[in-house]
Amino acid sequence: METPRPNRWWATREAWIAAGALLAIGLHLILRFGFEAAGRLGPWPAAEVPLLAILLLGGLPLVATLLRQALRREFGSDLLAGISIVTAVVLGEYLAGALVVLMLSGGQTLESYAVRSASSVLEALAKRMPSVAHRRVDGRVVDVAVEELAVGDLAVVFPHELCPVDGVVEEGHGVMDESYLTGEPYRISKTPGSTVLSGAVNGESALTVRATARAVDSRYAKILAVMRDSEQRRPRLRRLGDQLGAVYTPIAVGLALAAWAASGEPVRFLAVLVVATPCPLLIGIPVAIIGSISLAARRGIIIRDPVVLERIGTCRVAIFDKTGTLTYGEPELVATVALGGHDPDEVLALVASLERYSRHPLAGAVLAAAERRSVAIHEATAIAERPGEGLKGEVAGRRVEVTSRARAAGITAAEALPPAEGGLEAVIAIDGAVAALLRFRDRPRHEGASFVRHLKPRHRFERVLLVSGDRESEVRHLAGAVGIEEIHFSQSPEQKLALVRAETARAPTLFVGDGINDAPALAAATVGVAFGQNSDVTSEAAGAVVLDSSLQRADELLHVGVRMRAIALQSAVGGMALSIVGMGFAALGWLTPVAGALAQEAIDVLAVMNALRAAWQPRALTDY
Repeated sequence: METPRPNRWWATREAWIAAGALLAIGLHLILRFGFEAAGRLGPWPAAEVPLLAILLLGGLPLVATLLRQALRREFGSDLLAGISIVTAVVLGEYLAGALVVLMLSGGQTLESYAVRSASSVLEALAKRMPSVAHRRVDGRVVDVAVEELAVGDLAVVFPHELCPVDGVVEEGHGVMDESYLTGEPYRISKTPGSTVLSGAVNGESALTVRATARAVDSRYAKILAVMRDSEQRRPRLRRLGDQLGAVYTPIAVGLALAAWAASGEPVRFLAVLVVATPCPLLIGIPVAIIGSISLAARRGIIIRDPVVLERIGTCRVAIFDKTGTLTYGEPELVATVALGGHDPDEVLALVASLERYSRHPLAGAVLAAAERRSVAIHEATAIAERPGEGLKGEVAGRRVEVTSRARAAGITAAEALPPAEGGLEAVIAIDGAVAALLRFRDRPRHEGASFVRHLKPRHRFERVLLVSGDRESEVRHLAGAVGIEEIHFSQSPEQKLALVRAETARAPTLFVGDGINDAPALAAATVGVAFGQNSDVTSEAAGAVVLDSSLQRADELLHVGVRMRAIALQSAVGGMALSIVGMGFAALGWLTPVAGALAQEAIDVLAVMNALRAAWQPRALTDY
């Protein structure tokens, strides 16, 4: 599927105009101060020619664009900048006009750089899906385009490949990682008759799969369609500068017209507009944004969309995915239920001795538990781990087997197994009889409860929701551990998206997720935050990425956003207030256009210096 590539920030019209303005101003200063007898080119001094060129080639297109916006009744700070450019030309203040051109185009370029640095979400999704499938026909394996696979065709999925279609396993035993869809952090065993999902990552063994749906109708294709729809529906948020400019611009123009009407002197109109040039909006706010992006980056937080910084402090509903956000995304051994008189520590020692040689994701949890409980590790021999058949071996003269509840049905004393509970299980057999049941759960983050508790009083969230594709028992267990009351379980990507849209329609939402199944919801939320970089798709869909998957970093992001907005408002509102005072003096005739321009430059310096504080790291960025 072809997806449009976004324009590169450095290839935009505004970037070229900004570069041209810098060059023109540089040439002007060289000719003016480096060559006393630079001469004249036509009616103008040579030093003014570069400025006139950029005003014609750069200022005119910008003014034309702003004029079209004005005709659509879109009155923002940019419009006042356009009026300032025209005013500067009328006054003959060509350098001032070129500086306004630089500020206008430079601010837009800075924003384009921050927004367009990420590639397309749809492109990342499309890249992940394989384009070639291995179809088996009459005993031969032939490579074909994925689109050519029909329902009923046999496709061979080699080790570590992505499954190209939804289907059922016909031959082979192995495991697949379906976490991008299900939200569960475990690899799922696949044997003949097991269903497989398109986009799942195959394990160590080749599997033969019979397609149950065409590629265009597969589960992965549905996620892609949902993602496309989500991106198209994502609202275009008005920027902070535009919101303030919508108020400031009419005030400035009205005051300038009133000064002209009251005095009968057009120079008063020009003087007021020169003072009113909205540099605190054009430069102060972008500086605060870029400074905050820099601060966040030093804290391991990548801001992909500056809207995050402007909007995160306004969010009133927090929605969390389960796996990898409020949990570590790693199974943990939570119970060793010994049976038949066996000692739990002895069972754990025997099992850990075997698991040292296993690649199964639960092996690490067993070994970690053995280390915590300081049990002795023995040498193991005759180790066998066939896909789908569990782990077997001899440890300290005992025959040890690690298997599933389903495969333990024929083992002696299997009827003594306790009822199944939430989470994953492993049945342990010693010398041919069931000896224990190991229970695993995805481990909650140790700071999860305190983080959730502080969201309402400290960050003014009104509701906190837990949403997951996992089973009800698992979701309720985590919700109880971290203190969340509103839960939604067994949620597909489409259901997550519908939920986020419904909540966003009522109040601004923050969605925190991990995995491709979260991508549509991340894109649809007011602010989407992805944990980690396990999936390019998830990080592309999110407005911000927390690289080390830490709730502390997520809290820091909340504070960086609130702080950025406060500093930006100080620079913009403070700068506008001083400008309004200056406009009053100009309206009364106490400031000439030249003096007004100098006053405005002093205001600009103060606004920008204050905005630079956004890049400074405060003493603390967390409060829980």
